[in-house]
Amino acid sequence: MKLFVIMITVIYVKVLDVELTISAVRESQFPTDGKEEYLLVGRSNVGKSSFINSIINRKNFARTSATPGKTQTLNFYLVNDYFYLVDAPGYGYAKVSKQLKNKFGLIMEEYLEKRETLKMVFMLIDFRHKPTEDDIMMYNYLQHYNIPVTLVCTKVDKVGKNSHNKQANLIAKSLGITPKELLLFSSVTKLGRQEVYNRIEETLDIK
Repeated sequence: MKLFVIMITVIYVKVLDVELTISAVRESQFPTDGKEEYLLVGRSNVGKSSFINSIINRKNFARTSATPGKTQTLNFYLVNDYFYLVDAPGYGYAKVSKQLKNKFGLIMEEYLEKRETLKMVFMLIDFRHKPTEDDIMMYNYLQHYNIPVTLVCTKVDKVGKNSHNKQANLIAKSLGITPKELLLFSSVTKLGRQEVYNRIEETLDIK
């Protein structure tokens, strides 16, 4: 039996079942079951596959491509038959053709502006580096359309702890926010995973 577990005193998602149900390239292919969705965006090589595997507690369910920018679809992962994690094409990879970039842009615009089941966007940023122009553009786009967003800094384990405050301040300043608005995450140490679960459960329409 597929269950969605809610604890009153300690809130957490317990992933019992997950499957990749749809890889869509157009709106007509999006799920029609009305289940709520959490979109993952970020530039190529930011660690989205590792993020997904960590969240669903599977080692290699979402596979990392050896070729950045290869993913060309919106991949819908159904979790516990209850909600979707939606993996978007990575942005900002120079070797992707202009035609493909335009295609990605149209898919994303269509999804972000029209998708009523979208509850939140998890925007992933590499903690090791200053946000790129593409990162800033994406964040401003989400803000412009009032789309709820959680900023997730990935690969935190690759930065020495003594440099965490410096990096958080650098990223926050680039995006015009405070460091407290950043969620630090590591798929290696599991730092931040519980906070991601909490964000999902805070916004899910539990019936």
